[in-house]
Amino acid sequence: MEVNQYLEMFIEESKEHLQSCSDNLLELEKNPNDLGIVNEIFRSAHTLKGMSATMGYEDLADLTHKMENVLDAIRNEKIHVTPEILDIVFESVDHLEEMVMDIADGGDGKKDVSKTVEKLKRIESGESIQTVVNEVTTAAQEVAVSDVATVVSNLDYDDFEKTVLLQSTEQGFNAFEISVTLRDDCLLKAARVYMVFDILEKNGDVVKASPPVERLEEEQFDQTFQIAYITKTTAEELRSKIVKVSEIANVTVTPILKELLIQSTTEETVKPISAAIEPVQHSITPKIEEKSVEDSAKKSTPASSSSSSKQNTHAASKTIRVSIDRLDILMNLFEELVIDRGRLQSIASEVNHGELNETVERMSRTMGDLQNIVLTMRMIPIETVFNRFPKMVRTLSRDLKKKINLEIIGAETELDRTVIDEIGDPLVHLIRNSVDHGIESPEVRRANGKPEEGNVILRAYHSGNYVFIEIEDDGAGINRDKVLKKAISKGIVTKESALSLSDKQINELILASGFSTADVVSDISGRGVGLDVVKTTIESLGGSISIDSTEGVGSIFSIQLPLTLTIISVMLVEIEQEIYAIPLSSIIETSIIKNTDILNAHNQKVIDFRGKVVPLIFLEEIFEVPRKQPIDDEFHSVVIVRKGEKLAGLVVDSFIGQQEIVLKSLGNYLTNIFAISGATILGNGKVALIVDCNALMK
Repeated sequence: MEVNQYLEMFIEESKEHLQSCSDNLLELEKNPNDLGIVNEIFRSAHTLKGMSATMGYEDLADLTHKMENVLDAIRNEKIHVTPEILDIVFESVDHLEEMVMDIADGGDGKKDVSKTVEKLKRIESGESIQTVVNEVTTAAQEVAVSDVATVVSNLDYDDFEKTVLLQSTEQGFNAFEISVTLRDDCLLKAARVYMVFDILEKNGDVVKASPPVERLEEEQFDQTFQIAYITKTTAEELRSKIVKVSEIANVTVTPILKELLIQSTTEETVKPISAAIEPVQHSITPKIEEKSVEDSAKKSTPASSSSSSKQNTHAASKTIRVSIDRLDILMNLFEELVIDRGRLQSIASEVNHGELNETVERMSRTMGDLQNIVLTMRMIPIETVFNRFPKMVRTLSRDLKKKINLEIIGAETELDRTVIDEIGDPLVHLIRNSVDHGIESPEVRRANGKPEEGNVILRAYHSGNYVFIEIEDDGAGINRDKVLKKAISKGIVTKESALSLSDKQINELILASGFSTADVVSDISGRGVGLDVVKTTIESLGGSISIDSTEGVGSIFSIQLPLTLTIISVMLVEIEQEIYAIPLSSIIETSIIKNTDILNAHNQKVIDFRGKVVPLIFLEEIFEVPRKQPIDDEFHSVVIVRKGEKLAGLVVDSFIGQQEIVLKSLGNYLTNIFAISGATILGNGKVALIVDCNALMK
């Protein structure tokens, strides 16, 4: 089978199944007696095992199978869930994630996981000797290889078959009896039999089958069948290959005792092995394959088959996976359409032709709907990043011997795919920082009158044309004296300049390059590669990071990220002869105020807006717009904008109107223009700058 065409689908679905395993394992730790959760984890692991085996990633499938055995023992109540057992299962999931990522990076998915496999085996075997009943049950169900051939043969051999087996062992072949038991819920037994024989054919020769091949083809057997087999492959390798076939419950590979084969034989029965095996092998393969196809057809009537086909087609067409590169191309083409639409609207208003106006208006409505679809296609919930953190915090808290509760708020907040791909690593670093440096040990928290369990809150929300992500903890906060001392010793600030720094500026010193307050270097943090990496990454995305901290109370790291929606709705405003665009998502309303409504408070001009004191920001002063002559007007046009809970009034000369515009970057040469997030090309060909309201309201 050509698997390359399915590789991308395999990687994506594997990630989804592993994430499901992680989420459900965390739930299982909270509710260790809930076997429904165990069943969910088992189903995800079982599906992953089947997919991996089909794609040929044997190491991945084998580790998943070992983990599946432990889960099966738990759901059958042979093993009781403990934190120690979950640690090993989590360790297995971590290895599986690393293997999948290696495959995604072009590797073969191979990894030395022998220690983890040994732990999983030990969990199985350790629980199987608790009681005699458990021993018997486990022995009956355990997927294992019998290293010592003490089992009485399940097959009756005639003289000819005994001679073939005896000669093969004398010539260095291994002779085995293989017992395969299918699961009770197996639907296509003949298909599974064919898959087993297909594996055996590639690695050796089948001497005998019980029940005979004809009965296996017709599914005239319960759940178990036996095979006499000769091969150069070892018992362990043989078993590991067979158990990868889905819907197989048990495989036992037993060496055939030489004593069973030594009997009087005649010269007629002694034939070359290849000649003896060939007719048996040829009779098996095509019949089983043909049966597996025919069997599925017999399972349903033509009417039900047609209905099932329609249902399957419908289910498969609900979602498709599209490359982000294709979406980028689609977005760029649509941006050009938006610019042309603006130009058409401008021409239509100048010509004032009835049919042209009507056509442009209809085209605008259609493009508006198309725009919503294009933008929505690129947006995905930030939970795709957040969902990796509960498991990470659990692992860190156990390593650090701390009690930590992670609360996630706003995981449904949507963000552009390009930002989602980049924001994961900075968040990992910040959460590790909160867990390691922020949250104190249970003993210290008790001494300070705090609960033993520390809280870390991961929060996301929209505000205007931005998404804010906050990491809040109720830990020790930032020790300003320690930060200043370290910053001075590193040469980041001088003693003189340190005296004039505000608390916020001192907090943000920890974002400087090479800054670290860790007393001990650990695997978690404190290697000198500090939060400066986080700051650099966030700023490269057009975002910013700020820190609020109170010593002894806790800290809040706030990240501001642009949605990177390249097409946004704006309010066009005019100052002198310059046109600016204010994102509509930041605007509460527009208003006309009198000069007499403007008040002064703490050297700041403010207005009373619906009972709230709102500061005024004069954009002509911010952007230093030159005036040909001073304006002494009794009225002012004000745009009321917000950032979270903060409000501000932007004072402009006049309102032009609402419009859809394409957000364009200012380029590499204009990267630090205050309060300007980009530019756009208007319908008349002029350029308008886009105001960054959040920057104005810091």
